[in-house]
Amino acid sequence: MAWTSFPVDRFQGAIRAPGDKSCSHRALMLAGAATGVSEISGLLEGEDVINTARAMQALGAEVEQTAPGRWRIRGAGKAGLRSPSAPLDFGNSGTGSRLMMGLMAGYDLTAELTGDKSLSSRPMARITDPLKLMGAQFSPEGRDKLPLTLTGRADLTPISYAPKQASAQVKSAILLAGLNADGLTEVTELHATRDHTERMLRSFGVEVSVRPGTGSQNVVSIKGGQSLQAVETSIPGDPSSAGFLIAGALISPSGGVVVEHIMSNETRDGFFQAIGRMGAGLGAEEIGDGAGERLVDLQAATSNLKGCTIPETLVAAMIDEFPILAVIAAFAKGETRVRGAEELRVKESDRISAIVAMLRVNGVEVEEHKDGFTVMGCDGPPPGGGLVETRHDHRIAMSALVMGTASQKPVAVDDIAMIATSYPEFLDHMRTLGADIRET
Repeated sequence: MAWTSFPVDRFQGAIRAPGDKSCSHRALMLAGAATGVSEISGLLEGEDVINTARAMQALGAEVEQTAPGRWRIRGAGKAGLRSPSAPLDFGNSGTGSRLMMGLMAGYDLTAELTGDKSLSSRPMARITDPLKLMGAQFSPEGRDKLPLTLTGRADLTPISYAPKQASAQVKSAILLAGLNADGLTEVTELHATRDHTERMLRSFGVEVSVRPGTGSQNVVSIKGGQSLQAVETSIPGDPSSAGFLIAGALISPSGGVVVEHIMSNETRDGFFQAIGRMGAGLGAEEIGDGAGERLVDLQAATSNLKGCTIPETLVAAMIDEFPILAVIAAFAKGETRVRGAEELRVKESDRISAIVAMLRVNGVEVEEHKDGFTVMGCDGPPPGGGLVETRHDHRIAMSALVMGTASQKPVAVDDIAMIATSYPEFLDHMRTLGADIRET
């Protein structure tokens, strides 16, 4: 059965942002490997994160939910992570599976990693290649996709590595492996990517160094042999999830939304910079910090939007937000052009193709490029009326449902089940703000 989002006259209210998915994964992993008992509040309880919690438990950590959003983890500590008795199933999570490869690589264990059909189609050599250089083994030999069996070792070799792509997942996997390497492990990025791993490692008592490289390069290093120490921490709100609610306000005939407790991090604010260039009416109030991250309450209101060219320098800082950016662009006046985003081809779906199909089926003119797309904005509500093929991609599903709140005709999606991987409260939050989304 399809789900349909019907146009509404008003999108208004206040919502606390769900816990950040990237930080939730990392908190569980580091707490599970640390010495002592960690208390974590505000954890995102989507399917992707729950799969990481199950994996840590299978590897020897004690993981317990004590209340909604609150978790207690007794880490494996000096005993170290152990081989699980069954394959570790990461479902749809690229972050969970890739970062766990890095973490597990530094222990004397063997583990099989599996995932769903979508995850099993995503490339893994970008992770396995540097980990092999450090001494980890993967089988079957030459395979680039899950399922894979990893054999780690407690005496990894440190490396200096320059990934071909700007990827926080690649950087993070290498840094996590570097915890158990004998010496200094160094990653030279093309340009700075999400720094949640560096920030959270520091909060668990590990020293991580960052220095500028040549040009826009960013060099991150970690010395092996450092111990993770348990913490009590709160997970900040997810700016990627907040983006859907912010977009709903911007395109609404009468919108006024406050999304509370959002992480404010320059490696994740590309979306907000981009929509600011498009004329979005935004305001922010700083409210404190959590897990080493600055927190803000963000306000958004109905805006006269105009198309623009998205600077390639913002791409890494908004790589998850391009589906909802495309929806905003459909309502804008003029063209919005995205280039340098070829990484979208290997997300939960081929997101460039999925974005283009989502817009076209709803009457929006859009041109597809190898590394991006150009949206010809409708200077107001697009026609709508289409059925969007979500391709098992949660961000395509949520973006299409946001579009339907303010398009000329309702917008339908073929499936919403995958939304639970990252934002299980999405429908409830949208309805609280005035959306009319129903099974049809």
